[in-house]
Amino acid sequence: MNISEIRSLFSRSYAEARDKFLRAAAHRHLAVDSFELPIGGADGETLATDVVLDGPADARNLLVVISGVHGVEGYCGSAIQTGLLGLGAAHAAHTAVLHVHAVNPYGFSYSRRATQENVDLNRNFVDFSAPLPVNAPYAEIHDLLLPAIWPPTDANKAMLDDYRQQVGPRSFQRAVSLGQYAFPDGMHFGGQAPAWSNVTFRRILRRYAVQCRQIGSIDIHTGLGPYGAGERIFACVDTGGALDRARRWWGNQVTSVDTGSSTSIPMTGPIQYALYEECPQAVQTNVCLEFGTYPTRQVIDAMRAEHWLHCHGSSDARQAASIRQSLKDAFYPQADDWQRDIWEQGRELFLQTVHGLADSTAGAA
Repeated sequence: MNISEIRSLFSRSYAEARDKFLRAAAHRHLAVDSFELPIGGADGETLATDVVLDGPADARNLLVVISGVHGVEGYCGSAIQTGLLGLGAAHAAHTAVLHVHAVNPYGFSYSRRATQENVDLNRNFVDFSAPLPVNAPYAEIHDLLLPAIWPPTDANKAMLDDYRQQVGPRSFQRAVSLGQYAFPDGMHFGGQAPAWSNVTFRRILRRYAVQCRQIGSIDIHTGLGPYGAGERIFACVDTGGALDRARRWWGNQVTSVDTGSSTSIPMTGPIQYALYEECPQAVQTNVCLEFGTYPTRQVIDAMRAEHWLHCHGSSDARQAASIRQSLKDAFYPQADDWQRDIWEQGRELFLQTVHGLADSTAGAA
């Protein structure tokens, strides 16, 4: 693809992204299964998680491509999915591709990472019948992260910087983003019950994925790491040689949150848990494809500001618009070089996953 074609995959709004995805499916004469959220979008549009199965319903191998777990990050994943539909069928025996577009359509439309329940969806896939995880360090800094006024005072900045220096950058990242279940208005809130998007994703898996014998999944995110670099983060329980298999498929640069080699940290309830719980019959090789944008502190500050706005509101319309735009910019650089890197790396990982599924099938035959 030339840069003009790549640019055409990306969108300025959820409504535009959804339209492009639906048009790409229609061009291939592929059916769309839409799970509508009964809330209007930011511009009054329909909100839905749209599902397209590209390949036979009884395929032994299923490649699941997921976008929009964190709503505002959906622009990147949507563009990749739209482009992949344009490539045509997977052309691998016994293989189908399941595109799950905009798992969190509310966040995508309203430029929030969180769902309409203020839930961080990648912290929501936990056992709510058991005691919920505790993140004591977050409790120590909740009021500092989300002060009563914005922008923060110099005193607030100094206290938060002191905490960061005391614990170190990695522990600070963990305190902020591990996931917490005690502050419903807070950052990375995991919820008190399964969110709508959690329930919907499980419905999709039960409808499309319970017959396959092998799953490869690509969950697309943005916000961590060097600008334009796509980190391939191992997103499996490492049983049965899953990490070795992942590195055969995607290269030795595959990182792991458990070993500390990733820019990300372990999370309390990522979406991959649903894949294991709903599809225990399948051998799984899952990856989180995380595209870098801007320095971590800039991204965290944009998240803090947006959460502050969600909690407190603002009588200053220009301030509110600026905060929302800053969050969108932090997770979605609208520049040709970034978009080119995202498409090329997304396409490469997709093709590697198709080949990996085929090779694993051949090896098991």
